[in-house]
Amino acid sequence: MQVVWFKRDLRVEDHRPLCLAAEQGAVLPLYVVEDALWQEQDMSARQWRFVSECLASLRSALAQLGQPLVVRRGDVVEVLAGLKRDGLLSVLWSHEETGSGWTFERDKRVAAWCRTHGVPWNELQNHGVVRGLASRDGWATRWEKHMSLPQSKPPALMPLSLETGHIPDGNDLRLAPDHCPLAQRGGRRVGLGTLHSFLQSRGETYRRAMSSPVNGAFACSRLSPYLAWGALSVREVHQANCARRASVAHTDRQWRESLKSFNGRLHWHCHFIQKLEDAPGIEFQNMHHAYDGVRRSEPDVALLKAWSNGETGLPFVDACMRSLRATGWLNFRMRAMVMATASYHLWLDWRSPGLQLARYFTDYEPGIHWSQVQMQSGTTGINTARIYNPVKQGKDQDPTGAFVRRWVPELREIDVRWIQEPWFADNADAVLDKVYPMPVVDHMQAAREARQKIWAVRRGEAFKTEAKEIQSRLGSRKRRRPRRTKSRNDAQLKLPFGDI
Repeated sequence: MQVVWFKRDLRVEDHRPLCLAAEQGAVLPLYVVEDALWQEQDMSARQWRFVSECLASLRSALAQLGQPLVVRRGDVVEVLAGLKRDGLLSVLWSHEETGSGWTFERDKRVAAWCRTHGVPWNELQNHGVVRGLASRDGWATRWEKHMSLPQSKPPALMPLSLETGHIPDGNDLRLAPDHCPLAQRGGRRVGLGTLHSFLQSRGETYRRAMSSPVNGAFACSRLSPYLAWGALSVREVHQANCARRASVAHTDRQWRESLKSFNGRLHWHCHFIQKLEDAPGIEFQNMHHAYDGVRRSEPDVALLKAWSNGETGLPFVDACMRSLRATGWLNFRMRAMVMATASYHLWLDWRSPGLQLARYFTDYEPGIHWSQVQMQSGTTGINTARIYNPVKQGKDQDPTGAFVRRWVPELREIDVRWIQEPWFADNADAVLDKVYPMPVVDHMQAAREARQKIWAVRRGEAFKTEAKEIQSRLGSRKRRRPRRTKSRNDAQLKLPFGDI
């Protein structure tokens, strides 16, 4: 019996372990609901709702192939041991997973159990991330080669006389209440519809609209949760994008530029996950050790709560956080801005706000998430410290104040001229500290102090030596000329990476 263990690859299309297993004999398609995983600090009910909808979709797709998904709940090793005792496990198949520290330790336990009990475990590459990579040299070429391979076709499966099991809900898993009324729905059918609408209509303005929290919600692909949980494969999205690019190659410049930008984001999706694959410790430790102790590891509880709830008194930051809480999604530039605000202006160690964002993101992908959290906190040692000016960002990205007015209705009486800095409004006394808080920090002063602290660490040869080692191990090999914003207070290195 060939057991195919589904994890973050909840699809039958372009699923090579499933195809290869079916060539060897009867297949038991398995998903294990791990209570301990879902009690981790980076997991949330909104994520489980999305996953459970993907599981229902996967079960239906597998049933059409001949054998529905089998769901079991508990510790994976115990589930596998039970299947082996019942004669239902000879070979284990799965995709490789670059997940959290918890799943990494879990997979090491599974590998040890398989070795002890003589069960071959075939782990296959899932997307562009390469396990055991010795050097980043040539990584981009390997990515292109992998993405150009033909997609695996779903195989026919032999039916098994086996109880399929129940897909639990959040209450069953004792997950904390998590109100997210505008969350995206899970499942492959919805994911394919999202891909189609992006490539055929919504994506036309992607390149210029992706930075806006207003327009980006429509113009960005919104495929990130379907890729994070594997309802769609990166390969099929890449190939669909290439086909669409070819169709507009000689006709529409705006479409060409947008689809080219989107292709770059697919590369960077895997590039950032590769960082966690090569250095799992970056989920927990500063990438550059010179930043150890620069911030207190224990957060200021009041500041963290204000930031998490969208009550900092900085309207644009609060609007972004409230939008994220309600939708489970935020465009990349705003993700960077809210994380930078927590790290620099509020001077919080990145781990606590990083965990909060992980819970808020339906599309939480550990590799991308922790790499970006550290990048936006200035602790990588190889990236420019991006200290966003949250007021200027609001003026630039929400010039009419529509986004702030939607998510911070307490400011409805504030004139649009002052919507991003209401403390300057004539009627500020009637609003601030009554229906909306005063800013928890002076954002300009806080930015100056943070800049001094973060750059002070970078002096000296010891810092440079470790930074070179980090660049060699985790950095991109493609050189790009940095472009800076006009404002000194908002200086940042614009990387070709945005929310996909």
